Amino acid sequence: MTRAEKAKEYFKQGYNCAQSVMLAFADRLGLPEERVAALAKPMGAGLGRLREMCGAVSGGAMCLGLIYSDVERREMYTLVQDFAKRFQAENGSYNCGELLTGAGVRPENLPTPEERTEAYYRKRPCADLVYSAARILEEMTEEN
Repeated sequence: MTRAEKAKEYFKQGYNCAQSVMLAFADRLGLPEERVAALAKPMGAGLGRLREMCGAVSGGAMCLGLIYSDVERREMYTLVQDFAKRFQAENGSYNCGELLTGAGVRPENLPTPEERTEAYYRKRPCADLVYSAARILEEMTEEN
């Protein structure tokens, strides 16, 4: 199973988008899975359901920070921007609200997440976005 497939499975298990991406890379991050899940919990749904930066992108950026912790700040920013640009090129945006609106979902920013039902998964692009982010991140780590 690829990391992208793992990320999608984590999302379908109820983890948020940032958690799902980070958990797929947990073995590379130097932290126990429960700490990874706790670290990424606030980043879901565009940062605490504010519908800003896609949580899958935030989770990927945090993975880059932990995987490449020894690089200079400028190089880190270059990595993160490359990751975000690849995600945007593939998905049309890296903004959670825009991604949901583009899929025909009215994004709400209330703090209470929706119940995870089959209808939830059918109408939202999030599982595929998590897959995309993890696949791009996996490609980048193989390139570097």
